[in-house]
Amino acid sequence: MTFEWKKAANAIGLASLLLLSACSGAKKEDGAATAATEAPKTEFNIGWSIYAGWMPWAYADKSGILKKWGDKYGIKINLIQVNDYVESLNQYTAGKLDGVGSTNMDALTIPAAGGKDTTALIMGDYSNGNDGIVLKGGTTVAAMKGRTVNLVELSVSHYLLARALEENGLKLSDVKTVNTSDADIVSAFTSPEVTAVAAWNPQLAEIKKAAGATEVFDSSKIPNEIQDLMTVSTATLKANPNLGKALVGAWYEVMGIMAKGDAQSKAAIAEMAKLSGTTTENYEAQLKTTYLYYKPADAVAYNMSAEIIKHEDAVRQFSFAKGLFGPNARSVDAIGIEFPNGKVLGDKANIRLRFDPSFMQMAADGKL
Repeated sequence: MTFEWKKAANAIGLASLLLLSACSGAKKEDGAATAATEAPKTEFNIGWSIYAGWMPWAYADKSGILKKWGDKYGIKINLIQVNDYVESLNQYTAGKLDGVGSTNMDALTIPAAGGKDTTALIMGDYSNGNDGIVLKGGTTVAAMKGRTVNLVELSVSHYLLARALEENGLKLSDVKTVNTSDADIVSAFTSPEVTAVAAWNPQLAEIKKAAGATEVFDSSKIPNEIQDLMTVSTATLKANPNLGKALVGAWYEVMGIMAKGDAQSKAAIAEMAKLSGTTTENYEAQLKTTYLYYKPADAVAYNMSAEIIKHEDAVRQFSFAKGLFGPNARSVDAIGIEFPNGKVLGDKANIRLRFDPSFMQMAADGKL
């Protein structure tokens, strides 16, 4: 599988992220808790990038399932593949896309921090081992103290490192980091001077094969903190609820196919592997370290729990500490994050990220 979207962090990604984050303060004056209004429309552009948890979108498009659900609600959904992940978020933030596949951290630090009111429509999955930390000459997180860690800085790898250290009584200040592109991370680990890396699959799988390599921490230790979502413009969703219904309907039809484990399921997974540029065996291995919420009721239950608030708080604390809310953000509460139980983390007058399980609830209730 190719992860072109991660390469953006080494070229324009980090610069774009910081540029967009810098806009957060400028939006404060119009930061009412309600989203701006938009005129209804019938055609929508949804962006996505190649990743294990987002391949069901490619299959939904290729199989005609997405079109079927769009037709049901009288709309047209154009699924647009953007090989540069950060660029897909930039396009969404700029209004060129109505929705985009995003991690929870990136939804917060790019569109939300850039002033774009965004709704997490679908809780698709969380990384359950797809991200990890590997050492040479060490078998515990404690052995990292004083080391230099190669990783894509300000990415989920950086977040994973922070959480690994925190879980083991250490701080980010106990290590040094070197920004290393995902394209170079595997070869970097072969260098004698590189003794610690944080990476994601498929690069992580290759790194773990190296002689003397030991994975000391992975994302399965922090379940539901590195999430993969389908996010949409709150204003667009408000004006066009049929978009939410069609996207959720298509997604869970594919989830149902994948969960059956029959011939149709195997054929669908093989097609997803092909569309991602890898083998079925490789893609199935990636699915094993991706916790997909196959049932909408399970995704809703998590959205309604106290756990989601705890997890998003950890993400926002890290993001603010690393300056990802922009230079105008004076505190971690600069950006409001809204949850379905009425709880808001941060500024209630500047809500820019909303977890709304109502459309998934419709799927769970069979009302789509």
